[in-house]
Amino acid sequence: MGKSLLFLYPRTRIMANIGAKKKKARKIVGLTYDIKPDYILKDSDPEDANAEFDHPDTIEVIKDAIESGGHKVVKIGNVRNLLRRIKKLDVDIVFNIAEGLSGRNRESEVPVILEMEGIPFVGADGLSLGLTLDKVMAKKVLMSEGVPTPSFFQVSDAGKVDGTGADFPLIVKPRQEGSSKGISDKSIVKNRKDLIRQAEWVIRTYKQPALVESFITGSEFTVPVIGNGKDAEALPVVQISINGKTNLGDLCYTFSRIHSNTLCYVCPSRITRALEKKLKDVALKAYNAVECRDFGRVDIRVDKRGNPYVLEINPLPSLSTEDVFMVVARYMKISYNSIINRIIDCALERYGML
Repeated sequence: MGKSLLFLYPRTRIMANIGAKKKKARKIVGLTYDIKPDYILKDSDPEDANAEFDHPDTIEVIKDAIESGGHKVVKIGNVRNLLRRIKKLDVDIVFNIAEGLSGRNRESEVPVILEMEGIPFVGADGLSLGLTLDKVMAKKVLMSEGVPTPSFFQVSDAGKVDGTGADFPLIVKPRQEGSSKGISDKSIVKNRKDLIRQAEWVIRTYKQPALVESFITGSEFTVPVIGNGKDAEALPVVQISINGKTNLGDLCYTFSRIHSNTLCYVCPSRITRALEKKLKDVALKAYNAVECRDFGRVDIRVDKRGNPYVLEINPLPSLSTEDVFMVVARYMKISYNSIINRIIDCALERYGML
């Protein structure tokens, strides 16, 4: 990622909790994850098939962060490793960042197994993870809870796209993917011909329906959240900059830009306090609507009139040191390790283990 803008951030409830000096019981923490080398790309796979998986270095950074809190870490790995070891798994709690193997319930695989065995774990449960990976289902919940999100429809057969009733431009995405998989500049369509072309490509390439949303021309933000229920707290709002622009217009967050120097996280955001509060309030409402736990991230697009629209709630966000949580930690003048251990503390508190 490009360099982020770092400034002093006022003390918050989360920051106070992170800085609190209190004796805590040391725990044995299992770590479940998927790493890129474990996935061998097949000829039929799209180029971004393993985009959600972590780099091995990220796993080591998270392990070191957990150990800095006085805990012992047991590296478990992916769901197959978990299944092999589940009956002899001697841990107090599992820190889960595993993405799973296949299907729209893949992120639910590890949490459901742990729940079956009565093993506490950090992060969202299987229901929330399955719900949020399926963007259509997530949007239905958001709409029912009064959370603003772009209008949408689904295309299962590109040959049957007729009068949609939606105004162009539209954006076409895979229904059940994360990490901007399947999203490029071609995803933004301005006529029916391009809509059919892009929907057909998504259906063929990702073997799933295409989600078609109204495209919000404007700016893009992401809001990390830590905590549970009424005690959840939105951390500083992070603004997306592309090619040095924060007023993105028709530019959007794409898979190719994640791996280039054209995309930058800007923190603090170049916005008014009123808009910042609005974004945090919307993020928390979305976070709680799908019952996220311990930590998550909410992606929001803001139109020219300052109206926010939730694009996605991610209960399993990247904890890479190049991603949002590290950017926010630097801005708040606290360590990445402290952020990770505060997330663990939220889970331990939730289970009554702290």
